[in-house]
Amino acid sequence: MLNDYLPILIMVVAVLGFGIANLILSDVLGARRRAVGKGDAYECGLAPTGNARMRLSIHFYLVAVLFILFDVESLMLLPWAVAAKSMAAAGVGDIVFKEVLAFVVVLGLGLAYVWRKGGLTWDR
Repeated sequence: MLNDYLPILIMVVAVLGFGIANLILSDVLGARRRAVGKGDAYECGLAPTGNARMRLSIHFYLVAVLFILFDVESLMLLPWAVAAKSMAAAGVGDIVFKEVLAFVVVLGLGLAYVWRKGGLTWDR
């Protein structure tokens, strides 16, 4: 049983050893020059202005979550589109098509709900 997992164990040890060795070597051999702006936050080459704890509207986060939600859901259609021809040849094409159609209808209803509630407008 151990012989089956030995290559994986060797790979994990090698990866961890490589990572730890790189961290130690960069700390030991790395330059110790301190510059004035080295610890500052980098904002596109400009000097940072304002407070880093600026409060954003909850609407920003809602739009981001909606984008991720609809992006992932629409990404689920890609495997179906790739395998649609082989599913049709296997005789389950119309069943799977109905399931995907139901998925798209639910996705469309969710989008219509968010649109009606004003979740996609920026100027609030």
